[in-house]
Amino acid sequence: MIDLDYLNYLEDFLTENRKERFQKVLENRTNHFTIAVEDVFQFHNTSAVMRSCEVFGIQEINIVEHRFGKKIDKEIAMGAQKWVDINKFDNISNCIKTLKNKGYQIIATTPHNDSCLLHEFDVTKKSALFFGTEKEGLSEEVMNQADGYLKIPMVGFTESLNISVSAAIIIQDITTRLRQSEVNWKLTEEELLEKRLLWAKNTIKDIKRIEERYYAEK
Repeated sequence: MIDLDYLNYLEDFLTENRKERFQKVLENRTNHFTIAVEDVFQFHNTSAVMRSCEVFGIQEINIVEHRFGKKIDKEIAMGAQKWVDINKFDNISNCIKTLKNKGYQIIATTPHNDSCLLHEFDVTKKSALFFGTEKEGLSEEVMNQADGYLKIPMVGFTESLNISVSAAIIIQDITTRLRQSEVNWKLTEEELLEKRLLWAKNTIKDIKRIEERYYAEK
């Protein structure tokens, strides 16, 4: 449970414009979809995917770092790492298991089999969309455990797109159609409070000193 007194205390340090901006952004956040990125060597691509999640309102991104342990490229992410939830996994099995336990169907994005075309994808189902590298694609484990497959229709000679481009196209399409649907896609009240608290803490300078003062006064 969120300590509402603590939340109100922290929000007193924010401007009214900032609090209103948080509220407006949170109204469009969703956990109905989540994104998973598997072992992407060029980590600026993962940072770009994270940025697309933030821009189009997907609250969580899952990063599997089995082979390449790199940090977020902050210049590419453009601050998105402050506003989305980043779940890191050291292997794909744990990632898939965790997401399935949360009620997500596993969707592998791939152009190489009888995938569902993007415009035909059923946005009403709670889905975790997996993206792999342009060269190698997703692992066999993801492909074997996937509940479905998704691809972007293309009419040129090139078979695939860069992962960050693919993710941006897919995320924009499915979130737009989700908001036009009758699905209850918004964050719960508890989730909204959690994000307000986290975002306040990410915004306030010298947060440790302020926290210490709050608990000392309390």
